[in-house]
Amino acid sequence: MTAKTAVQQGSDLLAGAGIPEPRLTAEVLLLHALHKERIYLFSHPEHELSTIEWIHYGRYLHERMQGKPTQYITRIQEFYGRPFHVSPSVLIPRPETEHTAEQALRVAPQTRTLLDIGTGSGVLAITLALELRARAVATDLSLDALQVARRNAVELQARVDFVQCDLASGIQARFDLVVSNPPYIPVAEIPGLQREVRDFEPHLALVGGVEGTELYHRIVPQAERLLKPGGWLIFEIGYLGETGVRQAFAQGPWEDVTLVHDLAGLPRVLRGRYQP
Repeated sequence: MTAKTAVQQGSDLLAGAGIPEPRLTAEVLLLHALHKERIYLFSHPEHELSTIEWIHYGRYLHERMQGKPTQYITRIQEFYGRPFHVSPSVLIPRPETEHTAEQALRVAPQTRTLLDIGTGSGVLAITLALELRARAVATDLSLDALQVARRNAVELQARVDFVQCDLASGIQARFDLVVSNPPYIPVAEIPGLQREVRDFEPHLALVGGVEGTELYHRIVPQAERLLKPGGWLIFEIGYLGETGVRQAFAQGPWEDVTLVHDLAGLPRVLRGRYQP
């Protein structure tokens, strides 16, 4: 079977299973089986799949048809122009989270030390450490997640130290910047999520309590202990989370509390400056 035919057959199978963007997904999975870059499909459509390539491609198609996210099959997701390893131990990085990184770069460009609370795959800590040429510390409750994040930091050559703890409970230093993308989905909404999220992504990284904002109310007081005066706390929030997160800021010495919308017009980032 040629690569061109394999893509078409894979696309048909994925479309029949209701998978979004079936042709693009088929191409990505075939390239993963071939260990090739995307340009290869355009330059070598006549490539004859070996037996082992066909076996791998068939398995990847089956996994995707069962709902497994493409990123957990290829084990790679790009974030801010860099490739990051992912596994079922970490949330798949979303493009929307780049808004959090962009806000940090905008309001705190002189940052030399930063803390990422609940780092997951490490995308925020690593991206900001590289872009700001800063030293980062990243925490997570999951040791498996920290192993993924550490691998990313090593391969991307970012200066990040990793600490296993609940939020920032194990951290004592002070920082110029604290960022966090904590779990923010209310527990009652979990059953209604698309199956790729509900059945495959770690609930530890999804469930934000009954209201979805409980963790923010725990993080804000910790940030008051960890930020230098004038330092910034920057959150990614859920589309219904603004009111609850603003309430967390209202209980402390915070100024310039500002909401930023994403490209879809949804509330995405809430930031505040610590002014004791």
